[in-house]
Amino acid sequence: MTLSLRVLLVCLAASACATPHQSSPRDMFFESLAPLCGRAFEGRVTTSDPADARFAGERLVMHVRSCAGDEVRIPFHVGEDRSRTWVITRLDGALRLKHDHRHEDGAEDALTQYGGDTNSPGARNHQDFPADAFSRDLFLNRGIPASIENVWSIEIEPGETFAYELRRPNRHFRVEFDLTRPIDPPPPPWGAQ
Repeated sequence: MTLSLRVLLVCLAASACATPHQSSPRDMFFESLAPLCGRAFEGRVTTSDPADARFAGERLVMHVRSCAGDEVRIPFHVGEDRSRTWVITRLDGALRLKHDHRHEDGAEDALTQYGGDTNSPGARNHQDFPADAFSRDLFLNRGIPASIENVWSIEIEPGETFAYELRRPNRHFRVEFDLTRPIDPPPPPWGAQ
């Protein structure tokens, strides 16, 4: 091997090592959850759909309860109802949002584990989760066909706002949580492990 070829190979190897790894928007989004771990925040409904009146009249609290590896669990309390947990999982090339609904004894509700995976890179502060095949089948079997077109979104403006949103034709629900004012974490959700 000639000296000039060796020099070229060393230069190429050095430049490959010096190139910083570019995080994907999904990875940046997922990593923005880490500073919220263990913290809780109060929220409010920001949409005016009459179907949301019960939520709008209750104290809404999200608690980023656990961050383990590639999974973040966020209980969402509506008044005294602690049955809901959002589960965000980092997959190979996607993020997944699932809704874990439980009874007080920890048993799964009949309508649980619905959600979906991202199908685009999204943005560092916004990800969309269209209903997956499991969810569409669940909604059809439970007699709620309008939900098969659900798209859930989560937005994070670090240090400012966390928003959860549901959209489908003729339906829009959004709740925003103020990240500038953490509160004491609530008790664990019903049936928490």
